[in-house]
Amino acid sequence: MEPATVMILSVSAVVVAVTVMSIYLSFGPPSKQLADPFDDHED
Repeated sequence: MEPATVMILSVSAVVVAVTVMSIYLSFGPPSKQLADPFDDHED
């Protein structure tokens, strides 16, 4: 395999992994622990 192909696949895998992890943290079970700062400071 060419070095450029390996680099493209590696970078693509990292981008996909970060995207999946951020979607899971935003909408999955861990999102129940997130606090909305706008709800905390009602005027």
